Amino acid sequence: MPSPKTSDPRRLMQVASCFVCLILIITCLAAAKDIPRPSAVSLLDQGYSGLYNLDFVDAQKDFSLWQQQHPDNPLGSVSEAAGFLFSEFNRLGVLEAQFYEKDSAFLDRSRLTADPAVRTQFQDAISRSENLAHARLAKDANDRDALFALTLSSGLQADYAALIEKRNLESLHLAKQASAFGQRLLSVCHNCYDALLATGFTKYVTGSMSVPVRWLLRLGGIPADKQGGIEDLQMTAARGHYLAPFARILLAIAYVRQKDTPRALELLTQLRSEFPSNPLFGREISRLQNRK
Repeated sequence: MPSPKTSDPRRLMQVASCFVCLILIITCLAAAKDIPRPSAVSLLDQGYSGLYNLDFVDAQKDFSLWQQQHPDNPLGSVSEAAGFLFSEFNRLGVLEAQFYEKDSAFLDRSRLTADPAVRTQFQDAISRSENLAHARLAKDANDRDALFALTLSSGLQADYAALIEKRNLESLHLAKQASAFGQRLLSVCHNCYDALLATGFTKYVTGSMSVPVRWLLRLGGIPADKQGGIEDLQMTAARGHYLAPFARILLAIAYVRQKDTPRALELLTQLRSEFPSNPLFGREISRLQNRK
């Protein structure tokens, strides 16, 4: 018989909210790369490379310069918001991979103390991006940059609500909104294999959860298919472009949850080589090796 703690619907919803935010936080690090781009490296590309390596100062410089060159494109402002949010996550320790290993790590976390100035900067960047995105959609309902910016905007706000302010129900609402914009983007970009990343990890995580939680998530329109999720992630890792490294991150997390340490270590070692300035991969490798 389940304990009262695990059968409490509000607690189950907290679990659901936290896992959805795990999906979004990792996916949003590669934010503007969901849309096919020219092979030349742009300032936006450089900015996100900075986020991969946790170089937030230079990333924001690149985002700012890109906005000056593309003042009517919402991706610049929403990328700036991503930089503010993830610098806060890094400062507060939210990005540590082991934070996500167990349900209890989410449920028992404390509400964090955010920097009020950074929160204001974050919200201002979100507002600018959403205004630009809606203006573009008024002219073209299939504008890819606009749809992606709104997807990311909702996802970033969901992360802030759940992982800093601990507003789980609000976070679920925002996460569902992000998913809806993401589906609209996929409908006009059929060959975006990178887009399978978020759906794949969603399917995997929810498919791994208890029956009551899966039932609640299905009511909210979130699929639960563990094996299908693994296949989506493997497809992104094999055929994706910009998000292939993030597919490896998510697969590594899946392998950690499955106690498949060798495969998790293999993927994390690749990531450490690819992004040597990011200490998170090395720390996670050491932790897994010490746990053997």
